Amino acid sequence: MIIGIDDTDSNEGMCTTYLGALLLEELQEYGTMEALPLLVRLNPTIPYKTRGNAAVALKLKTDWPEKVIAHVTSRIEELARMECEKTNPGAVFIQEKDYESLKLVLLSFLEKAVKDVVEIETAKHLISELGISSKSFKNGRGLIGALAACGAMLNPEKWDCTFEHLAYRRKENWGSLRDVNKESFFEADRQTYPGTWDTVDLANRLVVCVPHSADPVLFGIRGESPELVDKAAALIQAEPVERSAVYRTNQGTDMHLLPAACISEIRDMHSYRLEGTVSAAPKTIEGGHVIFAVRDRKGDEIDCAAFEPTKNFRVLVRKLVPGDQIILSGSVTSGTLNIEKIQITALAPLYGEENPKCPECGKHMKSAGQGQGFRCKKCGTQALSKVRCEAERDLEPGIYEVPPCARRHLAKPLARERCQNIRIYPSR
Repeated sequence: MIIGIDDTDSNEGMCTTYLGALLLEELQEYGTMEALPLLVRLNPTIPYKTRGNAAVALKLKTDWPEKVIAHVTSRIEELARMECEKTNPGAVFIQEKDYESLKLVLLSFLEKAVKDVVEIETAKHLISELGISSKSFKNGRGLIGALAACGAMLNPEKWDCTFEHLAYRRKENWGSLRDVNKESFFEADRQTYPGTWDTVDLANRLVVCVPHSADPVLFGIRGESPELVDKAAALIQAEPVERSAVYRTNQGTDMHLLPAACISEIRDMHSYRLEGTVSAAPKTIEGGHVIFAVRDRKGDEIDCAAFEPTKNFRVLVRKLVPGDQIILSGSVTSGTLNIEKIQITALAPLYGEENPKCPECGKHMKSAGQGQGFRCKKCGTQALSKVRCEAERDLEPGIYEVPPCARRHLAKPLARERCQNIRIYPSR
């Protein structure tokens, strides 16, 4: 059977992946795990999410499905942060006999949950219509993620995947400052990048794979294979680990992005890949955020933002000028596109003025004095004014990304790109 679970955590603590790691061990009393557990990130713009908007799924070979359902339900009741208004757990249980009949419909549901906005009633109606066994608590919003995670487990070949090694703290340490050797994370990155990524942020000298909330996670290493994330995790020096688990995930895949043919079809709470032309010079507003406008082929415009948490990425954005041709990836909230990546496909010419060149010797003339034009001291030639010239741009075409400290879970890092001639910002 496949078990999907979502929405057991809160902003203050707990983590659905921790429950998944516990069940990974405990459910072996009733059978055998048939695959790596799944961690599926859903639409990152949903306002109802607690932290990372992640659901989990397990695949278990068992002869005691009712005992499994009872055990999972009991653990959710025990560990979920029910006191939090946003915490509304849901669990879904799919029997092996129903795999084929549910495979395509739940694949479609998975894609909708990652790219679109799904209502609770939509998930409940689908569960009722298809006769799927489920358990829900409070308003049952977790049924959405639970169904989506089952859709991912049923269709492993249909989506790009990465892996994450998650290490969990001993319970007595929850809520306290994490005791980790920061340099060991930089060493793990040095030995395994680009096979692993977002362990550290070199440009900003930050460890980014260690959370700061009161949840059970000690650290999470993301990468291309279970072997690579395990290798990096083994190099980490930190407080004792209670348990760990390697999840198969859709993190770092850009699975959330929709193609936007034009700005008029863009909606809040969705993420897009948009091609356009810079139509207004970037400006820095209060808080250090950098905003500029982009126009599409129809003449419609949208504001785009490199917010303060993107740090040094804003230096790049400030170099854009009207006329630059770009392709943006990012999520839309309150009518503004929050940039995750930017591809500069063509640079507009930038003009300035310079002293005229002497037609005799080719050197730049010098000022002859205020209001007296320019003169070549060597040849005696003269000119009345400066001349217009094309200035060099301190920017080159290429694909650039926000630093790891600002990257969303689903955003695909350039370390994973397979195409050639990619300019990574900041460079490594």
